[in-house]
Amino acid sequence: MNVFRRGFAMASSSASSLKQARKVVCIGRNYADHVAELNSARPKQPFFFLKPTTSILLPGEGPVIRPRGVDLHFEVELALIMGKTLKDFPVEDEAGAIDAIESYALGIDMTARNVQWEAKKKGLPWSINKGFDTFLPLSNIIPKSAIPNPHAIELYLSVNNEIRQSDSTNLFLFRVPEMLSAISKIMTLEKGDIVLTGTPKGVGQVVPGQVMRAGIKVDGKEIEESKIEVVVEESTGAYVYSET
Repeated sequence: MNVFRRGFAMASSSASSLKQARKVVCIGRNYADHVAELNSARPKQPFFFLKPTTSILLPGEGPVIRPRGVDLHFEVELALIMGKTLKDFPVEDEAGAIDAIESYALGIDMTARNVQWEAKKKGLPWSINKGFDTFLPLSNIIPKSAIPNPHAIELYLSVNNEIRQSDSTNLFLFRVPEMLSAISKIMTLEKGDIVLTGTPKGVGQVVPGQVMRAGIKVDGKEIEESKIEVVVEESTGAYVYSET
């Protein structure tokens, strides 16, 4: 395992700027098939939750750590890196929404699924099941020019080279202007903030020793900067899941 970790390239200096984000905003339930696979209610408008920036794991920084007792799941997502401040952004301004994006990245929203189910059942917040350290692997920064249309790209994720998720962002329930407008009416989006746009169907469990690989394809061609390759390891820390 250590040999695998030493083989990672160090994160680029551009990617390191992602940790300077003041917040990571995550759109939930933005693909109909993912809503169905989790037996969730389809939202009538965009909703979101936050992940701490301490959950960010850049290329070369090491493994995703599974906390003890946690059923760890992956969720691949397109990340928007904001280049402008938005407050009360008008939903009809699609050109303005795209203009407000500085660049992109690929992210894997790691989720402690058993902790999430308990939170849902008891009406508790989601912060724990989304917020552990290493729970947001991110790719290197993707130049904006590499993704002419964020509503027409292919996301994929594999576990030990078996494809688990593969779908197009043309399946978004809420497009980028709707996401940014909904967020900005509640909290100001600032330059450098990261917006995760939701995950397609196929989410599932990953366990220590497995390797996740993910990427983005545009017109069938993979974007080099989007590639993520990260191993999962078991935690040796103090936390052990127990019912709240």
